[in-house]
Amino acid sequence: MKNKSKKPKPRVKNSLFNEFLIRMWRNKLAVAGFFVLMFIFLIAIFAPFIAPYNYAEQNYDAILLFPNAQHWFGTDNFGRDVLSRIIYGSRYTMFIGFTVVTVNTVFGTALAYIAAYYRKADNLIMRISEVFGSVPGMCFYLAFISTLGSSIQNMMIAMCVSGIFGANRIQRAQVLMIKEQEYIEAARCIGAGSLRIMLKHIFPNSVAVLIVQYTLGLVNVILMSASLSFIGLGAQPPTPEWGLMISAGRVYLREYWHMAIIPGLAIVVTTFALNLLGDGLRDALDPRLRQ
Repeated sequence: MKNKSKKPKPRVKNSLFNEFLIRMWRNKLAVAGFFVLMFIFLIAIFAPFIAPYNYAEQNYDAILLFPNAQHWFGTDNFGRDVLSRIIYGSRYTMFIGFTVVTVNTVFGTALAYIAAYYRKADNLIMRISEVFGSVPGMCFYLAFISTLGSSIQNMMIAMCVSGIFGANRIQRAQVLMIKEQEYIEAARCIGAGSLRIMLKHIFPNSVAVLIVQYTLGLVNVILMSASLSFIGLGAQPPTPEWGLMISAGRVYLREYWHMAIIPGLAIVVTTFALNLLGDGLRDALDPRLRQ
């Protein structure tokens, strides 16, 4: 009998998504940032079941207690449990961050595509963007919120109005670069329309930058919302927003450090995890680093 030699199995090439997952998994810091962020998400979702106390419940027999067995993060000047307020505060932080960045990304990207693809609209959109870009963000927020009144809603509106015209610049530059590639010219030559080129060719090749921009934009929004709440232009008492908690605890910083330091650490951990995840996404989605 003749020995039949086994043919070697063809090597299956990994898809782009599998390569992305492999590259992300190899980046331990990015993976750690992802799991920390998922942990904060779960805390925000299940806050009513996790928090040991109601965030607004006042106990005048337990005012300004340091961390102990009953109150792991201590209590504030009204006897409210700091841990419960941190847990409920994650809801406000995640909601503000993702809502504002999503609005900025969707509308900013739409404006960027219109500006990059249609020359007549480009001048108008970019001149408006330059007007908003010439005004410092904090000055715009102060003027806007002072006019409409201090609240979470007005703070989010101010950040959306300013952020839409700030987010379209990076995406516009990316679209302009992709627009000049050979495959775009080839698609045009075979009769592809403008909408098809934008959706089928330009958007898939610019989505990597969009994802990284979205992740890192969350950091800026979270820090800015905490800053505005700290100076009284964002969330109002008794809302357990982290920036507002720091503002309330700064009066007692020397004697009762836990009131301000612990909410500050919550902001640091969240933004640091987002930075790690954003850096990992940037490296994993960079085509120049693919082997």
